Amino acid sequence: MSHIGVVMSASPSPLRTWVPTMVFNVALPIATYIVLSGNGMADVPALILSGIWPVVELGLSYARTRHFDELSIMVLIFLVIGVLTSLLFTSARVLLIKESALTGLFGVVLLASLLAKRPLMFYFGRKFATDGTPEKIAWWNGLWQYEGFRRGQRMLTVVWGVAFLGEAVLRILLGLFLPVATMVVINNVLPYVVLAALVVGTSMWGRRQQAAREQAAAA
Repeated sequence: MSHIGVVMSASPSPLRTWVPTMVFNVALPIATYIVLSGNGMADVPALILSGIWPVVELGLSYARTRHFDELSIMVLIFLVIGVLTSLLFTSARVLLIKESALTGLFGVVLLASLLAKRPLMFYFGRKFATDGTPEKIAWWNGLWQYEGFRRGQRMLTVVWGVAFLGEAVLRILLGLFLPVATMVVINNVLPYVVLAALVVGTSMWGRRQQAAREQAAAA
């Protein structure tokens, strides 16, 4: 579930967001597992210890901003669930499948948020599109009055939710057959491939929507 942290702790600067994310959520977990398992540690404790880095990243984010927003709180809840459930498993393979299942649960949460007043992608968008100042947040919140904006946020929520569910199912199937060491790499890389595709696709869609609005206004 660590890969969800990149969305939650995103800032307007891609470099400031993605470099620490790739270090704390991909490079360090993989390196930690390789070092610990290579020095004789069993797979399960090695996996658990390699998962501390996303928690460290979230802590550093809090130290920098001095607050947890709604999305950061949700990440923290998933991390706590992940730690508690990790203590119940003695099989490394089951532990890896559990992490994929948590990602699928996040997809379910996204889809379930369609029943709320505002879907979860509305808050993702606010995180990406504003600098966190009251003025920018008020501007983003004000966009909800437009029917096209509401429809777009709900559509994005469906796309992201289905994508996370599909990625989780794929990783669960791979986890049943591939070696643990291979799945450690896949578990720490595949989610970011999917996430990058979603971010790029969402950005391109947003630009097309903006261009269409400008063209309609000019006409």
